[in-house]
Amino acid sequence: MSLLPVEPAHRLAARAEEQRWLVTSLWSEQAVGIIGGEPKCCKSFLALDLAVAVASGTPCLRRFNVPHPGRVLLHAAEDALHIVRHRLEGICAAAGVALPDLDVQVITAPTVRLDLEADRKALDETVAKLAPRLLVLDPFVRLHRIDENASGEVAPLLAYLRELQRRHGVAVIVVHHAKKGAGHIRAGQALRGSSEFHAWGDSNLYLGRNRDELTLTIEHRAAPAMPAVTLELAQRANALALEVIEPHAPQTPPPCSVDERITTALTAAVRPLAFSELRGMCRVRTASLYERLAAMTTAGRLIKSDQGYRLTAR
Repeated sequence: MSLLPVEPAHRLAARAEEQRWLVTSLWSEQAVGIIGGEPKCCKSFLALDLAVAVASGTPCLRRFNVPHPGRVLLHAAEDALHIVRHRLEGICAAAGVALPDLDVQVITAPTVRLDLEADRKALDETVAKLAPRLLVLDPFVRLHRIDENASGEVAPLLAYLRELQRRHGVAVIVVHHAKKGAGHIRAGQALRGSSEFHAWGDSNLYLGRNRDELTLTIEHRAAPAMPAVTLELAQRANALALEVIEPHAPQTPPPCSVDERITTALTAAVRPLAFSELRGMCRVRTASLYERLAAMTTAGRLIKSDQGYRLTAR
């Protein structure tokens, strides 16, 4: 009888905290998962930014560190190869690295079908030979001819990618579309097709657009998620790259006393102002305004006449 290998729980190999991340806070080490979002939400730009970061060791989005860089294997099934190169050049410009120095290996086969045994075997052998730390497949819809809504058809393809990850110790990113008009739905539930996609991912990144604002939401199976990040597509050299937009702290107006409001109103006036005019301009309670006008008059800062109040000439 053949037994499966087992190990007491206390003897399982520990893993150092710094080795948990492929890209700190964005993608777990050797994780499989989805970059999801509606069309025109820069999913491919984000996937390429992750690829540049892992291959070069520079921070992804100029913000998220890569503890242990390594080779990246990329299959961009939806874009022409010259477009992929142009986008990579823009991201390299933003990251301060040269494209020729980047160890990103691009699959140039016109199609890769994960529902075909021959293509699965070819991808497996390519990963085995090149030993990348990260495999990027963009987008999922170009990798098969199955029904994405049928769990029984989607599950075997995702299981194959999970097996690939475990066998070769490679992180896997799959770019996948969200349902149209799904901006109001919780990110993971908005993915197009079977619920298998959301359940499959160890790390998932979701991009959403609200008018001109692009938001990145992060989700991990075994780590706490950080708050959402606001991004923009910025010009870099002759190309584009995603950038993090720093949140602006709300500006607290400096405290403005009633005396300052009275002084400001009277300084701008060309004639004395009646009490009712000052109250409307200073926007304070009647009792407070009476109190401060009396105090400022007693102190000699104001002069009161039948026409109203004016500042004392200096």
